[in-house]
Amino acid sequence: MLLYRSAAWFAKGLREYTKSGYESASKDFVPDDLEVQVPGRAFMVTGGNSGIGKATAMEIAKRGGTVHLVCRDHSRAEGAKAEIIRESGNQNIFLHIVDLSLPKSVWKFVENFKQEHTLNVLINNAGCMVNKRELTEDGLEKNFATNTLGVYVLTTALIPVLEKEHDPRVITVSSGGMLVQKLNTDDPQSERTAFDGTMVYAQNKVCGCRCRASTPGWGPGCAPRPRARTRCCGWPLPPLPPPSPAAASSKTGNRRPHTCLLRGHRPHRPKRRNSLRSWKSWLGDLNSPG
Repeated sequence: MLLYRSAAWFAKGLREYTKSGYESASKDFVPDDLEVQVPGRAFMVTGGNSGIGKATAMEIAKRGGTVHLVCRDHSRAEGAKAEIIRESGNQNIFLHIVDLSLPKSVWKFVENFKQEHTLNVLINNAGCMVNKRELTEDGLEKNFATNTLGVYVLTTALIPVLEKEHDPRVITVSSGGMLVQKLNTDDPQSERTAFDGTMVYAQNKVCGCRCRASTPGWGPGCAPRPRARTRCCGWPLPPLPPPSPAAASSKTGNRRPHTCLLRGHRPHRPKRRNSLRSWKSWLGDLNSPG
């Protein structure tokens, strides 16, 4: 980590990524913004069996939404599902066991899902931080396979499903840890440098999205305070159509041509463009269900 990034992270972290940062920002929250009901809308929450994912799924269920929990651990997921149903009284909670680190499994899941369900909102929350370099059965570094590739494959596969519904959304949960890393498109699987799980996780988050507004401090599932809000996050995939003229005027709205929002990245430069193309070449048939 470069010295200036360490210093910037330390200063920003003390001010914004602590409990006091959340407490300070919460003074500007508008509680009525969350007093909504969402019956008839379907939400998919990855990693919905614990932490932020579980808290999110619980609040959606209490507001009448249909919730699809996408989890890896069956026993923990069943426990979370039962708790959400019990506390919310909402029976429209569905459980899907999927390992996001396996691209073909993700594609297969989506192919089955779209035959039976509709979807209005995808919440990419699941993630992992493996501290020793570990490969999946596809030969992919596990952190990258879960945090970056899995999110990309799931979102790409579900966009056609989302586009069929009114006012669709894709929300990707990131981490302030991304601020300590600069985008590196040359070594996505951490093969050429000493492996540091924390820094690999941060790099995964840089690859995944460029954050446009962050939750200050602690959020639900991480702290006792019941509420936290974010306003907008950019995503490198084609953004979905905005729901209103106001959203259309934002920098991350439905514009043409679509703009890549990778942090510190200008895709029109030949070197960068070729680097991104190389990602597709080594992925081979992993990003398809066949």
